[in-house]
Amino acid sequence: MRYPLSEEERMIQSTAREFAEHDLSAVAAEINEKGLFPDDIYAKMGELGFMGMTVPEAYGGVGLGNFCLVLALEEISRVCASTSVAMSVHNSLVNWAILKYGSDELRERYLGLLSSGELLGAYALTEPEAGSDVAALRCSAEKKDGEYLLNGTKIFISTGDKAGVIIVFARTDPKDRTHGISAFIVEPGFPGFSVGKTEHKMGLRASTTVELVFDGCRVPAGNLLGAEGEGMKIALAALDGGRIGIATQSVGIAQAALDEAVRFARERKQFGRRIIDFQATRWKIADMATAIEASRLLVYNAARLRDAGGPSA
Repeated sequence: MRYPLSEEERMIQSTAREFAEHDLSAVAAEINEKGLFPDDIYAKMGELGFMGMTVPEAYGGVGLGNFCLVLALEEISRVCASTSVAMSVHNSLVNWAILKYGSDELRERYLGLLSSGELLGAYALTEPEAGSDVAALRCSAEKKDGEYLLNGTKIFISTGDKAGVIIVFARTDPKDRTHGISAFIVEPGFPGFSVGKTEHKMGLRASTTVELVFDGCRVPAGNLLGAEGEGMKIALAALDGGRIGIATQSVGIAQAALDEAVRFARERKQFGRRIIDFQATRWKIADMATAIEASRLLVYNAARLRDAGGPSA
């Protein structure tokens, strides 16, 4: 089934496909086997506009939308899921939150650098004892002398050791479980911030996953995202977009698996015939293609709805 795309959307899709098949495929196996972080790849993605897809041109982005982000993310996920993880977090969680809740000063300071790929974004929510349950987080933030002092630990943070901009959620009111959480922008150079252990994973090794430690980390009061106490609202709203990104990555990975299955079935011979010529094999391939296309259309629809300001799931 052909999903109707505008000329601009087809251009975004083809540009992402060409980049993935030419630039990314040349290094994908090596960076995932060795756990390398491809700085030059992210720089090229910044040049192509992939790191600021939903950021308006006034702030240095390309001003497209979630649907175009999904088109590009799917193509990149087909070739290297590690790279798409960082791209998704960067666009769907970090850029979105700063654009939606950041002050004019924060937007001016960070969005241009994020959109160009000069800075990478990370999203620090998960904690050792709370997981991703926002209401249960324990990382604290105390306001003192015009700044906030953050104390606590975050775990499983994608590209947290490579990021120049980290959105951190911390509790500003220990007595209010729901409305006592706030969001902050932290830079790695802030006093009291450090990177802890790096997780050793079965896959996605080119996307680092690390522990972040805040030991009296000093954050300027102006780096508060939204108002104090709006952290839960920001976290949950951002994760809505993040889920579309994860679903898109799944579609891209599944499409790559189908492409490989078809390639193998065309080459492998059994009983003197290619196995793709057996009807039973074709049934399996058809079932795979049907499931992937259904998933793709659900993701596309969710992205369209998010662009329209409606519910995305």
